[in-house]
Amino acid sequence: MKNHKKQRNTTQVALFAGATALMALSPQLQAQSSVDALLNKLEQKGILTVDEAKELKAENQQDSAADINKAISSKFQMPDWVTNYRLYGDFRGRFDVESTDSPGNTATGLSGQDRDRLRYRLRVGMVVNMKDDLQVGFRLGSGDSAGNALSNNTTLENNGTKKPVWVDAAYGRWTPINDGVWMLMATIGKMDQPFVVSPMVFDADYTPEGAALQSSYKINDSHSLALNGAAFTLDEVPGSSRDPFLFGGQMLWNANWTSRISSSLGAGAFSIVNKNALGLSGFPANTANYNAGGVPNNNQGNTRNATTGNLRYNYNPILVSANATYILDSFPLYKGTFPIRLAGEYINNPAVDPATGPANNYGYWAGIQFGKSGKKGTWDISYRYQYLEADAWYDELVDDDNVAFYANGATTQPKTGWVGGTNVKGHLIKFNYSFTDSLNFAVTAYLNQLINDNQNLALGEPKNNALHLMADLMWKF
Repeated sequence: MKNHKKQRNTTQVALFAGATALMALSPQLQAQSSVDALLNKLEQKGILTVDEAKELKAENQQDSAADINKAISSKFQMPDWVTNYRLYGDFRGRFDVESTDSPGNTATGLSGQDRDRLRYRLRVGMVVNMKDDLQVGFRLGSGDSAGNALSNNTTLENNGTKKPVWVDAAYGRWTPINDGVWMLMATIGKMDQPFVVSPMVFDADYTPEGAALQSSYKINDSHSLALNGAAFTLDEVPGSSRDPFLFGGQMLWNANWTSRISSSLGAGAFSIVNKNALGLSGFPANTANYNAGGVPNNNQGNTRNATTGNLRYNYNPILVSANATYILDSFPLYKGTFPIRLAGEYINNPAVDPATGPANNYGYWAGIQFGKSGKKGTWDISYRYQYLEADAWYDELVDDDNVAFYANGATTQPKTGWVGGTNVKGHLIKFNYSFTDSLNFAVTAYLNQLINDNQNLALGEPKNNALHLMADLMWKF
């Protein structure tokens, strides 16, 4: 038996070594792909076990990555303090449907009919790692216009016109402490937002500009604490030193109770200062401290002054979040262990003064997810209910896919049609399936209504249901 096993292992090593030697005659990227394909075939025929194939693939990827970095270094001479590079990105194709039972506004001619779009998102980036725990990164991204901080989507239109590409991220990072117990990391520039929050707080495509400080402490093998803080510029007002800024802080407690059960509990607070300098494109500038240019008007929902367009309230919300995960050994039609995750989030803006009108100052969501996609043959399906009142949080930061339908415009809520932001409640259902490690299919459905049909609207809004359905194919590289 031992001789048979030894002979089998020898055969496996010989096959893999021979394949690797043959592929070495081809370019490195082609070699890696071909060797992986050969290993898959050997696994299917039973010559290699699943674990043996995975181990050999990992070794091949490490060797290929080293060869690629070596090849890049030979073509592009870089300083000695640069240790390695990493190219990454993704492409997403989307079929986007919006549908409502609203009759629209017959007086203005606004129809409540369906809207269909074909869209794509492209993101390409590079991370350069250097000695002394330094890093620089940048990413380019698609988008219909530079005026939307919440989306990289590009709509297919205008007879195939050339489409723009924008700077989506550009940052410098230093990690002076990372000893396995303590970690401290500082980032400046335009970055992926550092807080562990849902799109109810920050849209997934939002890349703020400013500085962030992140740290963590490993209490033991089962428990750790994390602290995130940041200061972001919301706008730059010419001729003024009172620019609007966003400050935030968050603490998280992450715990692994057993091999099957884990949880996370978080609390945070945010504050927008100099809110009157934010302005909003399209509103009049009737006050001395109002920014006539304003930030781009993508979402709506906040209560505003009908004369100036300024935000009526301050935005200093507190945030609490929690989740718990239980892992099953197996589940029908799923490869590997199967996670089930319960999660929720609550936000409250105490800066709203109920004496001046309706509070409309809190929001929450709660949901469940079965499975986790990302690896070949895995999937997940999730449901959540979300309720976000008008002044719970600044409407220009939240998920712009979570839309409702406005039939009537008004001075302080000028946008009509499909608009994201606050003052929205409804259901979110999502399904993901990973055909391969790099190709994922997703279907996302929002079923929403406005919370307050008369919020800032002289005419009021008719009761209506709104469906936003998106079908995505995404390639990662």
